[in-house]
Amino acid sequence: MKKSVVLYKKLSAPLMARLHEHAEVTLIDALDPPGLAKLRDALPGAHGLLGASLRLDAALLDLAPQLEAVASVSVGVDNYDIEYLTRRGILLSNTPDVLTETTADTGFALILATARRVVELADMVRAGQWHKNIGPAHFGSDVHGKTLGIIGMGRIGEALAQRGHFGFGMPVLYHSHSPKPQVEERFGAQYRRLNDLLQQADFVCLTLPLTAETERLIGAQEFALMGPETIFINISRGKVVDEAALVEALQQRTIRAAGLDVFEREPLPHDSPLLRLNNVVATPHIGSATHETREAMAECAVDNLLAALAGQKPKNLVNPGAWMQ
Repeated sequence: MKKSVVLYKKLSAPLMARLHEHAEVTLIDALDPPGLAKLRDALPGAHGLLGASLRLDAALLDLAPQLEAVASVSVGVDNYDIEYLTRRGILLSNTPDVLTETTADTGFALILATARRVVELADMVRAGQWHKNIGPAHFGSDVHGKTLGIIGMGRIGEALAQRGHFGFGMPVLYHSHSPKPQVEERFGAQYRRLNDLLQQADFVCLTLPLTAETERLIGAQEFALMGPETIFINISRGKVVDEAALVEALQQRTIRAAGLDVFEREPLPHDSPLLRLNNVVATPHIGSATHETREAMAECAVDNLLAALAGQKPKNLVNPGAWMQ
């Protein structure tokens, strides 16, 4: 008898066919009130869940007494109560690696766009305001040769360092839980304490996960350490930053600009003060948003889920304690 899977993310036809071959599938088309009601109705019979962008807390998962596995179509797992899942023996998997290069591309796109004021000046041209050769008031700054500071030297941090070091001749500084000799050897990178990195880097880039330790890691005190020409880039999670402090730093020109793909609230509210600042490049959480990468992520999640439901250890198991039970 096939096990029951609740899918709250649309997949391509080949992946849907594969899931249907191995499981009874209930598809939740949208995470709106009717969709969430359908999800709650389906949870009591569910053995597996697959999706993204939904907070799965204990109150919701208590409705699923037969649940064996949750496959997240994401790298970040801050939407999940990992301690709860482990206690119940529910396997949680994610999709690392397949989005590393694409997310690093996004990070560098934001570096270039903010430094060269691409969005601001493109909007000027589109509005018919380009009447003469531009002068210093519209100049940007170089990227090549500037110091790249990376906070969180995981897979994405390394991919960003590779682009900066080899592509743009940038000295690389980094901060992480501990020094990483292999990163230093590959990219000539230098480990720094957080405060030192903030003071020395021309570009400060966040590529670390959201945890209890990293939430609001960057606030008013940290922005004050940066220089007035510093450009701040966030491709990690919005809540790693005190957004009100970021807005003030940008308004007061404590820092020069920010390139942001993630925010405290998503979608970003239309009345956010960030949208009124011309020294902000804001994108709608597009870090992994390419056709190729999203399909690879979904395929990885399907692999993880089917392995777990077959009694095998998923390749990308987040909570190994659940497997040991």
